[in-house]
Amino acid sequence: MATYTKRKNSWRVEVRKKGHRLSSSFSTKAKAVEWATLKEAEIVEGKTVQAVTDKSVGDAFQQYAERVSPSKGGARWEIVRLAALQKNPIAKVLLHQLTTQHCANYRDRRLKAVCASTVNRDLNLISAVFTKARKEWGWLRDSPMRDLDRPKQPQPRDRLISQDEVNRITLALGYRADCLVHFKRQLVGLFFLLAIETGMRLGEMCSMTATSIHLTDKYIQLDHTKNGDSRQVPLSVRAVSLCTQFLETDVTVSSAVASALFRKATRNAEITNLHFHDTRHEAVTRLARKLDVLALARMIGHRDLKSLMVYYNESASKLATMLG
Repeated sequence: MATYTKRKNSWRVEVRKKGHRLSSSFSTKAKAVEWATLKEAEIVEGKTVQAVTDKSVGDAFQQYAERVSPSKGGARWEIVRLAALQKNPIAKVLLHQLTTQHCANYRDRRLKAVCASTVNRDLNLISAVFTKARKEWGWLRDSPMRDLDRPKQPQPRDRLISQDEVNRITLALGYRADCLVHFKRQLVGLFFLLAIETGMRLGEMCSMTATSIHLTDKYIQLDHTKNGDSRQVPLSVRAVSLCTQFLETDVTVSSAVASALFRKATRNAEITNLHFHDTRHEAVTRLARKLDVLALARMIGHRDLKSLMVYYNESASKLATMLG
């Protein structure tokens, strides 16, 4: 049965039938009656319907940030990104009025400001929100992302790091292997070398504690990683030495501060186009000379070999040398 309520310049209608609760607003009562009749018929026929129709895209972003994101390895990034999305014009669109065109407009606006890979990351997050809203919350009948054309993904970075750059970066950070770590920038230098040795992400190292490191058995235990899996990272002799130095300091640093300190160091060292995450490319390329592909994927934490190939950037000349 439907109920109708007059509100200034609109009519609000609510349908309650067989456990379903639907609501919406229309400019005239006639349109509200037409919509209610259609929805009641859909419920009787057993069709999938929207459980709530007065929720906005912004409501979905907020609920996802509160209920879903905190359980993920990349929670911090997701929550910050969802907060930004709530300020975007698409957040004001009601879910029952949302179309693929709204998503296309969002895509096109973002492409004017950021690169295609950033837009695709945003679209992946938005798609995950809409999927959750459709499958579990009953806020959407169909995801408008299904028919959206995505921007062409640019070629992945293939930046490797020379030994000269390693020396200049560690010098700029004030790191020395024969001294205790007293400052955050020195700890970032230690993490920089450990990342090249193990392929660990900056966030994973920043969250390490003394209990994470098992020197006797030569591995680091990571319980919370980007993809949500736990993994054990084996340690080389060099990595054991770096971990020993880490255990001797009480200095800590957040990933945000570490990133800022690293960027400052690259500027001071006059090194261009180098990101901390490039250490993962360098590590995978080096480790591939020692480990078979399955062992490497396990160490790095990739579930599929296609993802692993993004980080393997050995040069053709080096491969030729390896062939003999």
